[in-house]
Amino acid sequence: MTKRYTIKRTETVQFRIDYEKELDAQQLEVVTAPNGPNLVIAGAGSGKTRAVTYRVARLIESGIAPDRILLVTFTNRAAREMLQRVDMLVKTDVRRIWGGTFHSIGNRLLRKCAESIGYTSNFSILDSEDAKDVMEAAIETVCIDQKSRRFPKPGLLQELHSLSINKEMPLPEVIAAGFADLIPLIDDIEKVLINYSLRKQVANSMDYDDLLFNWKRSMVQSPEVLAQFSTQFQHVLVDEYQDTNKIQSEIVDLLASTHKNIMVVGDDAQSIYAWRGANFENIYRFTERYPDARTLRLENNYRSRPEILAVANSSILENIKQLKKTLHATRPGAGEKPALVPLGSVDEQAAFVASRILELHEQGCPLADIAVLYRSHWQSLELQLEMTRRGIPYSIRSGARFFEQAHIKDLIAHLKISINPKDESSWKRVLKLIPSVGKSTATRIWDRVAASDDPFTLIARPDFTAKPRAGNAWQSFVELMQQLHNAQSFSRPASKIELILASGYTEHLRTAYDNADSRIEDLHQLANYAARFEETEQFLSDLSLIGSERFGKPDGPVGEDVEETAEDSDRLVLTSIHQAKGLEWRAVFVVWTADGKFPSARTLKDQAAVEEERRLFYVAITRAKDELYFCYPLIDNDYTRMSVIQRPSRFITELAPELFEIWSVN
Repeated sequence: MTKRYTIKRTETVQFRIDYEKELDAQQLEVVTAPNGPNLVIAGAGSGKTRAVTYRVARLIESGIAPDRILLVTFTNRAAREMLQRVDMLVKTDVRRIWGGTFHSIGNRLLRKCAESIGYTSNFSILDSEDAKDVMEAAIETVCIDQKSRRFPKPGLLQELHSLSINKEMPLPEVIAAGFADLIPLIDDIEKVLINYSLRKQVANSMDYDDLLFNWKRSMVQSPEVLAQFSTQFQHVLVDEYQDTNKIQSEIVDLLASTHKNIMVVGDDAQSIYAWRGANFENIYRFTERYPDARTLRLENNYRSRPEILAVANSSILENIKQLKKTLHATRPGAGEKPALVPLGSVDEQAAFVASRILELHEQGCPLADIAVLYRSHWQSLELQLEMTRRGIPYSIRSGARFFEQAHIKDLIAHLKISINPKDESSWKRVLKLIPSVGKSTATRIWDRVAASDDPFTLIARPDFTAKPRAGNAWQSFVELMQQLHNAQSFSRPASKIELILASGYTEHLRTAYDNADSRIEDLHQLANYAARFEETEQFLSDLSLIGSERFGKPDGPVGEDVEETAEDSDRLVLTSIHQAKGLEWRAVFVVWTADGKFPSARTLKDQAAVEEERRLFYVAITRAKDELYFCYPLIDNDYTRMSVIQRPSRFITELAPELFEIWSVN
């Protein structure tokens, strides 16, 4: 028989921290909220991190042991910063608090219960390269014929596996929803992924997603494990809850199942990651899963001027599905409304942004306090060129510089060969795009090509002994290279790019990358840019000189020099809006705010997708502290040189005109 004993505690707690002095009224309500389930809707710039930090500090001051508190964040850096603040507030050993990302905490807990799911506690964690090797071995074991057809690359198979786990969705549904080209291969893909999972189990290894999958599995399959973990954590706090996916939400519910002391903090208006598995429904339906939950709001914005918040509040009201709130500015108005700036062309848009940035800089605004935001990475193309020409140092937060991306380099390699058949690196790059052609085969082919006076005739010969056993894929490659080199109808670089896309490269992207659509969009935009050039050689020369020409500023950092020499404090920021979330700048330019560009044309037939795009627009607005500019080109040219008239984004036209100041640019 078990005897229960309750520790007697003093009824009055003497707090060292003056919470009423340190917090505003809304933050104080969050920090002092009673036990039980609490949903905190935290608006942009409202001091969310401060509220969570003080909540943890108050729990400790109230007598909760640090190791009974679980704080889940989306980056380990965020967890460290919060715990360091707690340490400064209450002078406790914050190492005893369970703080970190879902994956880091899952790793720690699985070390205690791995045996319950057939692993041992010393299991290995596969990094991305290790996981890729295991996946390649699984493909070989299942005997997939990759020579006669294109089969998904290991990286894409890992992404499919990851989406299936994180969304808790059967693989066929994942493929049908976003990878329709792979539907005929579903049976073989499932066989490979089953073998992949078996290999990991035999090797006592887990990949990144297994840390969640096996963590949940251990609690579901073992009541003892669930009781241990849910009893241990007396208080569970989750930051950025709107970004959780299905399996993460269910893990949180399991951990809170004993004490029911769960506080989730987030902003449904900033839920913008559905494409990588985040589930908007988690925060939206929290009160349905916890009917007795309190809903608290942080609506005092300490970041933006009221003129900017007026646009943000009006915009998000257009979303039907939301947890309504209104941001209130704590800063005074400046009398300047956000600017709506129509420009004549894409080039004029880039020129305006660069010119205005230089003016702001001359007025004393550091470049690091200025950001240019865009919906898709390709929309930074003309911006990068213009900033380089003007000697404005910048950093890219949305990925590699446009011309450094693999798919861009692949296309450029094709073009280089078409005008210079002796370009070794370009030959080897495009050869390795052919199924079954690896480094050694590419080198063997190149050795023959290098010794020939007419490489394009050589590779087409039936008795060309160096050709790989790639069947139709090799023949298609030969025909493409001959067309690029010889056909007069494809002399313009834009036409060549479209030919490459139509000759199998699009299919390659769809079997190699999970974001194939955005990469294809990049390449069409590259074709649009190339359309201004009559000759391929002229186009390639222009690209190659961007990083070396100084445009009248011989001492200014441009091109690659920017990455190596410019201090962070001296750099303008170019970033996608997704990468900008959580950040802020004094001045923000949002470019390509044209309908079909933002929101993306692919989303216009799906109401839920449009609402996520509007949340993305809201995130862009709320990054700005003092000045905000919306820019779009009135006319865009496609690769055929046809002019396309652009309309402003529906996210702008649906708002009251008096919220903006329209700028006319000469």
